[in-house]
Amino acid sequence: MRITKLELIHVRPRWLFLKMYTDEGIVGYGEPILEGKARTVEMAVKELSVYIIGKDPRMITHHWQAMYRWSFYRGGPIIMSAISGIEQAMWDILGKSLSQPVYQLLGGPTRKRIKVYAGIGGGSPEECVENALKRVKQGFKALKICPFDVTRFVDTPKVIREAVEKVKAVREAVGDNIDVAVECHGKLSPPMAIIMAKALEPYYPMFLEEPCLPEYVDAMAKVARSTSIPIATGERLFTRWGFREVLEKQAASILQPDLSHAGGILECRLIAAMAETYFAAIAPHCPLGPIAFAACLQLDACIPNFLIQELGCLGEGYLKEPFKVEDGYIEVPKKPGLGIELDEEAIKDKVYPGDWTHEGVLHEDGSVADF
Repeated sequence: MRITKLELIHVRPRWLFLKMYTDEGIVGYGEPILEGKARTVEMAVKELSVYIIGKDPRMITHHWQAMYRWSFYRGGPIIMSAISGIEQAMWDILGKSLSQPVYQLLGGPTRKRIKVYAGIGGGSPEECVENALKRVKQGFKALKICPFDVTRFVDTPKVIREAVEKVKAVREAVGDNIDVAVECHGKLSPPMAIIMAKALEPYYPMFLEEPCLPEYVDAMAKVARSTSIPIATGERLFTRWGFREVLEKQAASILQPDLSHAGGILECRLIAAMAETYFAAIAPHCPLGPIAFAACLQLDACIPNFLIQELGCLGEGYLKEPFKVEDGYIEVPKKPGLGIELDEEAIKDKVYPGDWTHEGVLHEDGSVADF
């Protein structure tokens, strides 16, 4: 079997789909995307295609090593997102060629269903509660809220109070039988993160995600030691080498690798195994499209230290058979490969040039803020 062509499709709202063709007629899907940099990743995939076309797609580890190590300047969000999507497509092909789901090729399932959490928005406590109750009514047993706007390095008690009020209102509305995670998006400085974590402890968050930016692991480790709330991080880390220091310094007890950024399915399986030796859990990051979400479900199915999966796109309007959430869970997929088939007709009107970009935010004084 040989790879004959890579086809890239920019799909609204902001995704990049990869179709990998073979000379045996099997087509594999991948999602090599970096939010706001889709066209840059597209070019990286095209550059890697010089190596990958003509190769046997079943030699996944060999090709991963070649793409990663022969890049010389290793890692980073662009190269790793490109490699991740290519790797997903190779696993899809391998699974389809053997008529097995990917998780069966990685040791088999460790569970029958996969718990997912849904995000809620809201500018006020009342709006947050309204959105949370809608999600609970839909059957979700776990929610995530981001109660922060732009914050300064040291901010006022009002900022802390308003954030806590949102979390408190949601906790009181949904009760103690629903998990409520708190997303920080790296908006807090380490000192503010410590203050905020202490204020949030009475409401038992499932985890505090990216309480500060991940570049300085010692700072996050300090935050982790200051609170009883489990710290989660990982969406902006790449490969097992990017996660190693986080585990060694016990900066987080929940890792959130993104299968479209961190290196793909097997690389995240290796990250999960490494985390298991530190008694850390895995909660994959996935605010992306249905191919990336399908890849996550394959990993979730086979790792023993899986905690919960971020709800990505279930595939309505993109897949012939979208995923379904029932009672807060998704059944472990049974079909070969990633277990999905694109609805080609449905995505035709969603194709666009890939020019979606992030909108930046500023502090009150006009300086650049993290978002």
